[in-house]
Amino acid sequence: MSPDGGTPRPPPIGTAAAPGSARTIEDAAVRSERASGRTVADPDRAGARGRDGSPAALLVIGEVVTDVVARHSAPLAHGTDTAAGIRVLPGGAGANAACWAAWWGCQDVRLLGRVGRDDSGWHERRLRDAGVTPLLVPDDTAHSATVVVLVDTTGERTFLSDTGALSHISPTDWSPELLTGVGHLHLSGYLLFSGGGRRLARLALASARSRGIPVSLDPASAGFIRTRGVDRLLKALDGVDVLIPNADEACLLTGRTDPSEAAAALSRRAPLTVVTLGAGGALVAESGSVTARVPAPGARAVDSTGAGDAFTGAFLAARLAGADPVTAAAEGCRAGAAAVTLIGGRPAPPRRPAV
Repeated sequence: MSPDGGTPRPPPIGTAAAPGSARTIEDAAVRSERASGRTVADPDRAGARGRDGSPAALLVIGEVVTDVVARHSAPLAHGTDTAAGIRVLPGGAGANAACWAAWWGCQDVRLLGRVGRDDSGWHERRLRDAGVTPLLVPDDTAHSATVVVLVDTTGERTFLSDTGALSHISPTDWSPELLTGVGHLHLSGYLLFSGGGRRLARLALASARSRGIPVSLDPASAGFIRTRGVDRLLKALDGVDVLIPNADEACLLTGRTDPSEAAAALSRRAPLTVVTLGAGGALVAESGSVTARVPAPGARAVDSTGAGDAFTGAFLAARLAGADPVTAAAEGCRAGAAAVTLIGGRPAPPRRPAV
């Protein structure tokens, strides 16, 4: 933990780091890029800027979820009790990614989502505490999306999901003015599993493209892709610049068994595809070829919830700051390693000073 009680933040790109740290992995990736003759962006000079010269914002459209996290130390005993440590925490892939982008250092992170009116205030406060500007639409007819997260002794998790208000998100929640000052738009794949969400995603993507704003997509859930259909998600990739699936999602979307082959195939649809491999790091593929494999720092996992979201948030924040794909992937791996040491899917916010 940092001195203020929050999850320790990374130093700016280019600062010194201890041997063997994630920063030295990133530095090695940069040296490799330079040795190959490819241009390496300097985030301090090449970061996206708004019209007024301020750093451009990251806009995330995705789900805001109430997570009920149950960590059990013994196998589930069907039909009777199993002892567990249970906590209620804010979550959701889109919201988590936004929080990790702010943790990385992105100064302007915004989140558009739909929540139940009864707990909208709680969700707004938790997002603001994490450094995210909430653009939440309160729903009077549905509760906030809720997920029961079962975490075993290895840190692996199983989800029981109730989409709640997320299933009501629609184009009526969108305005092109939401893109004012935005340098990157990120869409959570969970939007694609409802009719209104798909229409909203298409509308937002078209608005971003018309303004020259790059768009990324996280496929979100191999389970939902299987039940709702691979073709439905593949159609949504038209116009997407960056795709960030995990290995299971990448293989499912391509019919390949090798994540490297899947990454290469997907990068023919989305020019930059980054496939996360959990403890194995990440694969970077560009325009049909795998260009790098980035290792992940070692970490003692207690809960893998949100590790992929942490990768996504830090990766996008680094890219928005001007980092090249390999450096940004190293930043994502570092955030993912930090995430698995925490309970829940978000970085711990700093403690407020005593009054």
